[in-house]
Amino acid sequence: MLPDPAAPGLHDVMPAVLAGLGAGPTVPGLALPEARATGLLLIDGLGHAQLREHARDAPFLAGLPEHGPLPVGFPSSTPISLTTLGTGLPPGAHGTLGVRFRVDDLLLDALTWTADGKDARDQLVPEVVQPHPTAFERAVAQEIGATVVSHRAFRQSGLTRSALRGADYRGVGALGDLAAEMIEALRRPGRQLVYGYHADLDQLGHLHGPGSLAWRFQLRQLDHLVEQLVTELPADALLAVTADHGMVTVDRTHDADTDPDLLGGVALVGGDPRARLVYARPGAADDVLDAWRGVLGDDAWIRSGAEAVEQDWFGPLDHALRARVPDAVVALRGTAAVVRTEEEPLLSRLPGQHGSLTPEERYVPLLVADGR
Repeated sequence: MLPDPAAPGLHDVMPAVLAGLGAGPTVPGLALPEARATGLLLIDGLGHAQLREHARDAPFLAGLPEHGPLPVGFPSSTPISLTTLGTGLPPGAHGTLGVRFRVDDLLLDALTWTADGKDARDQLVPEVVQPHPTAFERAVAQEIGATVVSHRAFRQSGLTRSALRGADYRGVGALGDLAAEMIEALRRPGRQLVYGYHADLDQLGHLHGPGSLAWRFQLRQLDHLVEQLVTELPADALLAVTADHGMVTVDRTHDADTDPDLLGGVALVGGDPRARLVYARPGAADDVLDAWRGVLGDDAWIRSGAEAVEQDWFGPLDHALRARVPDAVVALRGTAAVVRTEEEPLLSRLPGQHGSLTPEERYVPLLVADGR
């Protein structure tokens, strides 16, 4: 259920990239080739299990040298993993503990950086919520060019400011300009760190399920994208490909908005359908734990916040962040989910979900190719 804490994980990828650029110590168990310039492409939603199961749809990707699979942090969802990747720290250290988690008594949505449906960037300043320097800031401090290539809509998002700040941001809208911007940045003189992000595989996995025909067609497009990038790499450059999580198709749900047994004593329900963070009203924590365990039974692993911290579910915890830890940590098993049909109506209807501790959700590939 829980990866070996001594083994490499997603939080080691950027330190390994920087080491290959001559800007940091070697990461034990994850040595990447040295290069003048390194590109790192993150394909949202491409779990290691899904890539291996559908290798015939992505023969180029599946044929690249594998330096994984690597476990991502818990919960296995995008804002947690992007912050883990960008800072080189596990969730317990960087403090982004869920898709929605409590900060200063507010439930912060780390994807949209909103609280109570309102923009929270002024009230919950991203650089304060996540104060650790990013890999891009560390690269620039060592005179390495740093570029982030991602959708233009994310340029000033709270998540970008929290996890990816410090780089030259190049906004794009499609596969063509994503590839072009990454290659142009890798061709600049001197040492270069170039990060690219693509979201559509995750979107189609949510809408249709991982392994669906639409998902497989998108995977084929991404296979061609990666082949193009490798073909155009400068001879002294490297391309690494990874992901933020995998995905499962859910077929049974519990509703935290309508089930009275799941509502009692609860102040806030955060997280996402496969990894719920439950904050209890004062004095109700034990009752909430008992009720959720009684309702979910074998559909979930459930720990108190103290148990989850003790067992390193979030990785080693910065105890200054202890107030962000919920009273109940709920990781769904099998193909079950805890939805919120009133607060999250769209998300509650989606067949593809992620966030829990299963290998299908938690392990991602790390594939590497050079320009030679």
